[in-house]
Amino acid sequence: MIEFPMADRVAALPPYLFAEIDRVKAEVRARGVDIISLGIGDPDLPTPDFIVEALCAGAKKPENHQYPDYVGLLAFRAAVADWYKTRFGVTLDPAKEVVSLIGSKEGIAHFPLAFVNPGDLVIVCSPNYPVYPVATGFCGGEVKILPLTDANDYLPDLDSVTDAEWARAKMIFVNYPNNPTSAVAPRAFYEKLVAKARETKTIVVSDAAYTEMYYDPAERPMSILEIEGAREVAIEFHSLSKTYNMTGWRIGMAVGNEQLVKGLGKIKENVDSGIFQAVQEAGIVALAKGEPYAEQFRGIYKERRDVAVAALAKMGIACRTPKASFYLWCKTPAGQTSSAFVTKVLQETGVVLTPGNGFGAPGEGYFRIAMTVPVARLEEALSRIAKL
Repeated sequence: MIEFPMADRVAALPPYLFAEIDRVKAEVRARGVDIISLGIGDPDLPTPDFIVEALCAGAKKPENHQYPDYVGLLAFRAAVADWYKTRFGVTLDPAKEVVSLIGSKEGIAHFPLAFVNPGDLVIVCSPNYPVYPVATGFCGGEVKILPLTDANDYLPDLDSVTDAEWARAKMIFVNYPNNPTSAVAPRAFYEKLVAKARETKTIVVSDAAYTEMYYDPAERPMSILEIEGAREVAIEFHSLSKTYNMTGWRIGMAVGNEQLVKGLGKIKENVDSGIFQAVQEAGIVALAKGEPYAEQFRGIYKERRDVAVAALAKMGIACRTPKASFYLWCKTPAGQTSSAFVTKVLQETGVVLTPGNGFGAPGEGYFRIAMTVPVARLEEALSRIAKL
């Protein structure tokens, strides 16, 4: 058989950390063990019926069966702008400062293609969503990891970046509420970040996919665009996936600086053909009418959070009580690495967890729990772990 070597950019990807976990999971399942997966951040709750009904109605329109506009229906972009105005008090021009995405991951992965040249420095705050460094590497960019630690409330130490590094930095990726740590960034952090970005002409890429998964209405996560001057340097990525349980629908948005939005749109013009218009019409309805449902979802996740945090404390596993997201970021028992602990739990209990080092080296010594199963299953999973 002829062998076709993959491109260097693919060969340079780090080893797939979860390959061994997948192998063990198959082995455990073959033994007839009941697998409980707390590993993937995919809501188990269904998409609300009114959104599904809007999709069905849109799918019946012949005009929606043709190629959509790659930047998205103006009506969808206007709905995004209306939602940002209502939720964050941020005014956006839907024609120039909003672009639709086939899920926020797609947009984040494509964005560096518009602005990063080979050799450019990109700062990634880590633990991190793996797409940030991967997308940078595909462009030939150089990644600088800025560690997020418990001691610093999982906020990056911007002062630890040297003047020379800031001078080289093309962009910096930040993600709050954070996946995987569930940390939330205060206004003071965003103010400092925006000031530094404006001073050094660095693009700020804000991944805000989890802002609607909060637990205290008095502490709702903010958008970086609420900060004065942020529009000069920032683009923010958001998604309907987590807010309205629409992960499989693949619909999201990027908003902010007009040049940055236009650059991303230019890439999308050349690599995809936009979102099915019926999905966009369903997205319009979700953004306009979905808040009462999002509030219900928050209540469900809060119950799960409280049950899980109490169970973890009882078994002596350190875990912060998250203010947002549906993740729990927990320390592994003393002397155990992330991968070793997660593998042991899977082999002996059938419970799937995510190793912290899967989100970058600063995640070593931690594991992530996704609260994406009903309370009864969550209690069962944690009771199994407690017996180890």
